[in-house]
Amino acid sequence: MSEGLDGVVAAETMLSHVDGEAGRLIYCGHAMEDLAGSMRYEAVAGLFWEGFTAAPVDEASIRTALGQARQRAAEIAAPLLARTDGLTPVEALRLLLAALPDHETIPHHILATAAMPVFTAAISRHADGLAPLDPDPTRGQAEDFLRLLRGTPASAQEVAALDTYLVTVLDHGLNASTFAARVVASTRAGLFSSVVAAFCALKGPLHGGAPGPVLDMLDAIGSAENIDPWLAAAIEDGGRLMGFGHRIYRVRDPRADVLKAVARHLRGGTNWIGFAELVERRAVALLAERKPGRRLDTNVEFYTALVLDALALPRALFTPIFAIGRVVGWAAHILEQEASGRLIRPQSRYIGKLPTPLRALAG
Repeated sequence: MSEGLDGVVAAETMLSHVDGEAGRLIYCGHAMEDLAGSMRYEAVAGLFWEGFTAAPVDEASIRTALGQARQRAAEIAAPLLARTDGLTPVEALRLLLAALPDHETIPHHILATAAMPVFTAAISRHADGLAPLDPDPTRGQAEDFLRLLRGTPASAQEVAALDTYLVTVLDHGLNASTFAARVVASTRAGLFSSVVAAFCALKGPLHGGAPGPVLDMLDAIGSAENIDPWLAAAIEDGGRLMGFGHRIYRVRDPRADVLKAVARHLRGGTNWIGFAELVERRAVALLAERKPGRRLDTNVEFYTALVLDALALPRALFTPIFAIGRVVGWAAHILEQEASGRLIRPQSRYIGKLPTPLRALAG
C-alpha cells in the first residue's frame, strides 16, 4: 500500500507531466514556460482540447466560443445570485457550478470554462451590492473577467499578467482535484458533475489553490528589519513558511519563475512585490541553513499571491481565480477519461475487526 497513493500510476495521459526532480512541467509536449506569456489562454486551451472535440481548437475559434458561452453563463447565474447571500465566494461558486444543466446544448467543456469567470465576477459584485455586468463576447477570457469584476476595462499589462497566470496553473498532472474529476468522469456522471467534484477538492487548504496565506505571512512580517527574526522564529517553531516547498518538486517550481517575471513588471505602488523579494531571498537562505539536505525553494503559491494582489484582486477570490485557469485542464482530463471508458475502482485493505461467530456470542 502507498499512503496518499504516492508513486502509484493511476492514469495514462497526454495532457501534462510534472518532473519533480528536474523541475519541469510539460503541457501537451511543450515546456510550460515556453507557452506562458507567449501563447494566450485560449490558444493553450486548444492544445489541451485537441482530439477530444470535433469543433475547431484554434485560438480564434475558442475565443469566440468562450465569448458566446459567457453570455449563456450570465443567464444561468442571474436568478441564482440571491441564493449566494451569506456564502463565501468559494461556497457561492460551488452552488452556481452545480446549477449548470446537463441538457445544455453548448459543449460542456466550453460552458464550464466560460462560466468560471462569469460566476466569480457576478458573485463578487453581488456581495458588494452591485449588479452583475453583461459579458462582452469580443474580449478574451482574462480581459473580460477583469472588466466583469471591476466594471472598467483593465490595462493591457494587467490583462497580460492575468492571462499568463491562468496558463501557469492550467494543469498540473494528477493532482487531487484533477484525480477527483477523473474518478467522477469514469462513472459517466458528466462533465459538469466532474468539474464540481474537482472544485470541491480544490476547496481544501492542502491542495494549494489558496495562496492568500502568503500575503498573511507578509502582513505578519511587516517590515524589512523584522524579516530574519520572524522567519527564524517560524522555522524554529516548526511552522511552515507559506510559499516554500512542494510535495512534488525537489527543485524550484518552474511556475514560480514565470510568475516572478510577471511580478517584476507589476512592481511599484502599494503592492508587496519589492518587499516579498527580500523575504524570498532570506527565506531560501535560512531554510538551506536550518534544514540542510532538504530543497525548500519558492513555489507557485508565493508569486501567485503577489501577482493577484498587484492586480488588486480580493484575497477571497484567489481560489475561484485559480479555478478559472485550472478548469481547462479539468475539462481535458474529463474528456480523456471518458474516452478511456474505464471505471476507476481501486481496492482497499480492511484493517478492522473480523466478525465473531454467532455460536461464540451465544455461549
